[in-house]
Amino acid sequence: MLETLSIRNLAVVEAVDVHFYPGFHVLTGETGAGKSIIIDALGLIAGGRGSADSIRYGCEKAEMEALFSLPDGHPVWETLERLGIRAQQEEHLVIRREITSQGKSASRVNGQLVNLSMLREIGEQLVNIHGQHEHQNLLKAETHLGLLDTYGEGLISPLKVVYQERYSAFAKVEKELRELQESSQKGYQMLDLYRFQLEEISSAGLIAGEDELLSEERVKLSHSEKMMDSVTGAYELLYDNQGLESINNVISKLEDAVRYDEKGLKAVLEQLQSAYYQLEDASFQLRDYREDIEFNPQRLEDIENRLHLISGLRRKYGESVEQILAYYEQIYRETDLLENKDEYLEKLTVKRNGLLSHLMEAAEALSAARQHCATDLAVQVEGELKDLQMERTSLQVKLETLEDPRGVEYQDRRIRLTRQGIDSAEFMISPNPGEPLRPLGKIASGGELSRIMLAMKSIFARHDAIPVLIFDEVDTGVSGRAAQSIADKLYKLSSTCQVFSITHLPQVACMADHQYLIRKKVEDGRTMTEVESLTDEGRIKEMARMLGGVEITEKTLHHAQEMLNLAEASKAAVG
Repeated sequence: MLETLSIRNLAVVEAVDVHFYPGFHVLTGETGAGKSIIIDALGLIAGGRGSADSIRYGCEKAEMEALFSLPDGHPVWETLERLGIRAQQEEHLVIRREITSQGKSASRVNGQLVNLSMLREIGEQLVNIHGQHEHQNLLKAETHLGLLDTYGEGLISPLKVVYQERYSAFAKVEKELRELQESSQKGYQMLDLYRFQLEEISSAGLIAGEDELLSEERVKLSHSEKMMDSVTGAYELLYDNQGLESINNVISKLEDAVRYDEKGLKAVLEQLQSAYYQLEDASFQLRDYREDIEFNPQRLEDIENRLHLISGLRRKYGESVEQILAYYEQIYRETDLLENKDEYLEKLTVKRNGLLSHLMEAAEALSAARQHCATDLAVQVEGELKDLQMERTSLQVKLETLEDPRGVEYQDRRIRLTRQGIDSAEFMISPNPGEPLRPLGKIASGGELSRIMLAMKSIFARHDAIPVLIFDEVDTGVSGRAAQSIADKLYKLSSTCQVFSITHLPQVACMADHQYLIRKKVEDGRTMTEVESLTDEGRIKEMARMLGGVEITEKTLHHAQEMLNLAEASKAAVG
């Protein structure tokens, strides 16, 4: 669960430190008090994108830090290990995020720097935020297949992996086949040119790296006379003109003197002896090198001709012999394809059809699993909706095979293959008995959408291990019994995870285990947001404000106390 959250210089928050507990939490306060800033901070902690605009005016950076306590075996520990982040399961998990006025962001997990994609991967396993954006996504049919797959992950995910592996293999061969089929007359017009180029490169008999070796040899042959003069002169100075003999005489004299002062002269003597042997060896090497110097005008001419040939090929086909040979391999393959196009087409078609057959087997298995999960999900959602005062609502997940005139032909149908499968999914709803099922986006009101999403979140919470679930005004558009049913559902949901909700409804607020008042104040001419953890007395006053508006009377205070007492009784009955 989330134990503490610290915020510094985010929007109108100057400094806030809040402690949280297990169970159901509500954040209440006047409109515009800054309740969403708490949610925004958690969104940033979970890897959401931040900007310099979110920093409090006049400050250099915004800082957020969250401390989580998690059970052993939670999936996030495995993720941390895979990402190379040091963490002990018996310790807390601390996430820190900073955003500077230059728009730069720095994130740390247990003190170790992580990039935004790593933080997002970790955050997705810790915090799930549901806001108005998800309401809008629920209206988009293209998001429904993903929701279905999330619900049925245990059954669907392995089948999807198999399907996607086969899809990649099929798509690769399909692309090769299409490119070969589309090779036009232009390709055949190039065939004669390719043949000429192949012959020209092949007849040259190129060897990788030979141009560099030939260039080095040309330099030596071109300057062989000068090299002979220089090497001979060096050898004669060193050997024939008593250079070595002079050093040997010096060594002999020092060998006599060292007997009288070994400590002072031995080191010098050893240096000279070493130098003598090194110079002697060098002189022998110069002698051997001189004997190997080659005067060969014919070889030099052959090298010049060879380099001229290579230079001509480089101008046409590449900057090096390696590139010329690579070009040769490329046009060799293209020529082979053009000359044997029908044979390759036949082989690729057979391979493609075989892969398509295996792919469709995987697609049909995936579709069957989705259909099973769709039926189960609809039953589960209807059950949850009954608790949310929508007991007469019917819901169905409509699964259809994607068909497209440009799709692949399979069993007399044109099917559109995607990486996600061959299915489309859409949530269909009938709010009242006797009415036909219609797309969710065309019939559901705001209050119905809120409850449908809450129903789905309640179901998903039983399938995933996300410890913190946040609802940003999930009760929008509802009142009366519907509001009470949402409150009951949120409270029940908090038995499986830590639940947070921003709300304006007293029916929801009274069911919370913990209530926080968000308010603004002006100090020294600056506006700032405060977060207060309410005591029992504070909750009564805040509930009275939510019930009665600006003026709090004895009657509203009494009503607030009564609501809280009834809520406690209701919670006791549930738990």
